[in-house]
Amino acid sequence: MNQNKDNLVKDAIEPCKSDAPLIIYIDLKSPYAYLSIEPTRRMLRDLGIVADWRPFVLDIPSYLGSAKLGKGGKKVAKQNRTEEQWSDVKYAYFDCRRYANLSNKTIRGTVKIWNTDLPAIGMLWLKRFSSLSEQCAEGSLLERFVDEVYDSFWKRELDAEDVSVILAVLEQIGAPPEGFLKYAQTDGAALNNHLQESSFNAGIYGVPTYILPNESLTDPQHEKFFGRENLPRIGWLLTGRKGQAPDLAYTLNSDVDEGVSFLRVLLNQGWHRS
Repeated sequence: MNQNKDNLVKDAIEPCKSDAPLIIYIDLKSPYAYLSIEPTRRMLRDLGIVADWRPFVLDIPSYLGSAKLGKGGKKVAKQNRTEEQWSDVKYAYFDCRRYANLSNKTIRGTVKIWNTDLPAIGMLWLKRFSSLSEQCAEGSLLERFVDEVYDSFWKRELDAEDVSVILAVLEQIGAPPEGFLKYAQTDGAALNNHLQESSFNAGIYGVPTYILPNESLTDPQHEKFFGRENLPRIGWLLTGRKGQAPDLAYTLNSDVDEGVSFLRVLLNQGWHRS
């Protein structure tokens, strides 16, 4: 093992450990991760809690097969999926679009299964320049990077496999671009590979995955959660388990929440269509 490898392992990220009370794993090519970002940020700000946002690169072909659309972006040109896998994929997009519509977000089916290592390395690059609290601040470089790449990707406006595109995003948001190209090919690539392997070995298989490092010592049952529907329980754990433990729930954006609350008031008052 050479010295560079030694240094990398020494500085590597422990998948379930952090100075923050919450670790969040997301992947650009997951619509579920995309939909989780806004409600997760809102929970963190409501509670005044800092989190450690990290990239996780899904290996979708290993469990859902792969497919690629033709030049028009409408017809499948290549694929190796079973009928059951196609059903799973179609329902996943249908489900995500229902929630995306409530938040005025666009989710278009991707033209292929993208390799999202470069956006992951982009996240790791930005995390080098600021503390966890700075990364979680509204309008931070990390937040702006995530917003830009996710919003563009799901509109089919971002090539996630082109390093010059990721570099352009860094420049656009005002992040330090010098050295990124070399980092993406050397230290950043090695760090990302190590993080992906160690995360998978630690039982992180999907996104969004939420890790509560402090729970691993006191109550391992509540250390790891998959899916944004667990945010109410996660918030309850992070604030000292006050009151009754909440059930699963999909949080909506504030405008939708207000509309639902208003409708409930009308229904409780006996309102009905004439």
